[in-house]
Amino acid sequence: MVKLGLLATIKAKSGKESAVAELLSSAVALANQEAKTVVWFSFRVDASTFGVFDAFADESGRKAHLEGEIAKALMAHADELLAEPPSIKPVDLLGVKLSS
Repeated sequence: MVKLGLLATIKAKSGKESAVAELLSSAVALANQEAKTVVWFSFRVDASTFGVFDAFADESGRKAHLEGEIAKALMAHADELLAEPPSIKPVDLLGVKLSS
């Protein structure tokens, strides 16, 4: 059962929007390697605001993701690409629908 999630919002520096979009688009390959990440979405809110939503069955999955390769890749490029630190909020899921 999927019970926990993370909601991250990411603000790109002016002129770095395409690079942030590419980083988040390519990160799905890393998400596919995370056994405990049940769902993973990256998305664009507006021209310079992006986000990631992911969900997990338990706290160990959420912790593993926060310490994983996607977070490392994002933070390795944060000074170059981001206008501000990402806002990462843990969430408790109240209702879930997953289809195969």
